[in-house]
Amino acid sequence: MSAAVEGGCIEPKLNLNGSSALESRAVDFHLRLHLHHQLAEKAMLENEANPTLSKSTGLPRKRFYRARAHSNPLSDSHFPVPTSPCHVNLSLHFPQFCSSSDQIDSSKKIQFADIGCGFGGLLISLSTLFPDTLMIGMELRDKVTEYVKERILALRLANPGQYQNISVVRTNSMKYIPNFFEKGQLSKMFFLFPDPHFKEKNHRRRVISSHLLDEYAYALGVDGIIYTITDVEELGDWMKACLESHPMFEAITEEELEADPVVKLLSSATEESQKVARNGGQTFQAVYRRIMPAT
Repeated sequence: MSAAVEGGCIEPKLNLNGSSALESRAVDFHLRLHLHHQLAEKAMLENEANPTLSKSTGLPRKRFYRARAHSNPLSDSHFPVPTSPCHVNLSLHFPQFCSSSDQIDSSKKIQFADIGCGFGGLLISLSTLFPDTLMIGMELRDKVTEYVKERILALRLANPGQYQNISVVRTNSMKYIPNFFEKGQLSKMFFLFPDPHFKEKNHRRRVISSHLLDEYAYALGVDGIIYTITDVEELGDWMKACLESHPMFEAITEEELEADPVVKLLSSATEESQKVARNGGQTFQAVYRRIMPAT
């Protein structure tokens, strides 16, 4: 393209259609700018439609589900509680495994319970390790429970056929274990990084205690296993002492611990365990088997 110089200004040469090349480039720039604004506005509207989900992963974002680190398990909370285990509607939790007519099918009963499941990291890791085992997280905090629900739904959508065997329920496991599980129904129970309740007057709020172990022993079948871990040494000693003194539990041997793939998840699968690892903290485990008491 040639141009004439007159009075120190560049006069663009006209195109065949009568418009200048500079004008064409300006129009093209404005069109692209308008398209960019349209795409940005569309993305903003989509994000506003469901801002709790990450655009990159499709998973819920924790900042929309902020909650206190712990809740008082002795306070009164208002949420539905089944009157008995037969009233737990498994089809709501595991629709791919259970229809409404499957409630009495013994092969479709929950076998793993993660007590105080937090943000669901252990459940998600266990789901692919035991794909045919139904497992549930029990969490007292409402916002955290909602986060886990959304996380599981997002994982199911992103991975068809997977994560159908895990679910979560908002409840107080210190009060309502017998409402959810029949005698001997469970094969594994998890108590990972529970609230230490440091003050002596609050020790009665601890999720592991002599009288609560009676209920856990009721829900666990013989040879069922309780897994506990904490980064608080005093609490670790407390939980181990409670389990050691209970007549219906015995410690798992070191050989069995090394062979159990679940044990490795205790210190790596949850958000709390990952935080402890990042900070170089120490953890204290107590893993015990449910046994028949000596007569």
